[in-house]
Amino acid sequence: MNISAKEVNKLRQATGAGMMDCKKALVEAEGNFDEAIAILRKKGQKVSEKRADREAKEGVIATAITADKKMAVITEVNCETDFVARNEEFQAFAQAVADLVLATQPDHMEALLATPMGDITLAEKLNEMTGKIGEKIDVRRFEKAVATGAVVSYIHPGARLGVLVELTAENDDAGRDVAMQVAALDPIALNADQVSEEIKQREMTIARDRAINEGKPENIVDRIAQGALNSFFKERVLLDQPFVKDPKQTVSQMLKKADVDVVKFVRFVLGG
Repeated sequence: MNISAKEVNKLRQATGAGMMDCKKALVEAEGNFDEAIAILRKKGQKVSEKRADREAKEGVIATAITADKKMAVITEVNCETDFVARNEEFQAFAQAVADLVLATQPDHMEALLATPMGDITLAEKLNEMTGKIGEKIDVRRFEKAVATGAVVSYIHPGARLGVLVELTAENDDAGRDVAMQVAALDPIALNADQVSEEIKQREMTIARDRAINEGKPENIVDRIAQGALNSFFKERVLLDQPFVKDPKQTVSQMLKKADVDVVKFVRFVLGG
């Protein structure tokens, strides 16, 4: 029977059992979710169903980077409470997950969960950690960054927010400045060209409607709307934003002086 990865992951989330065990149980149950849980129980699986309906909204953001700074990863590892998120063992586990992603380069979550972590898979390790700590432990997402120049990694104090920045050349100072800018101001795109047409049209429409409601002459409404869009770019587009350390210049101007460009950034905020 063809069982999807989504169904397997749903059962894993509900029970804490291993990925392969969940898949086998679903196949045996012909896709029946409740029957699959019963099969896992019959086979002696340690089912953590009582924790399945709890939400793991706390946790940490962790990063890992290669020695040559050409590649980095960022991960979000979750638990149920801030108390556990501040636990050294949990934080060490989250870092180990980031290191595992960097070392194995999985293409998607299913592949990561099936990756060996010691003598068991990560999925089985999550179940083990859930039983040991007493809270639902999960890996929510991960993303990779690769640069021809260098990648800079930044974790904001508290580990609830992290950033990766791909640069065209190695420049730790400029890279960290950009990463902190991204962390603080949450830009939606690197440059104006990367802002979707949907967002641009939305901002233009809002500005036009406001101008009309304020009684502005119809022949200047479009000009007012374009000016409002340019202001929006300055607030929400990284390269157009005023540089936080020196608002008299933009991030783009700062980078030009540093003789480096940003290719891409990745920003993870806990639960985002």
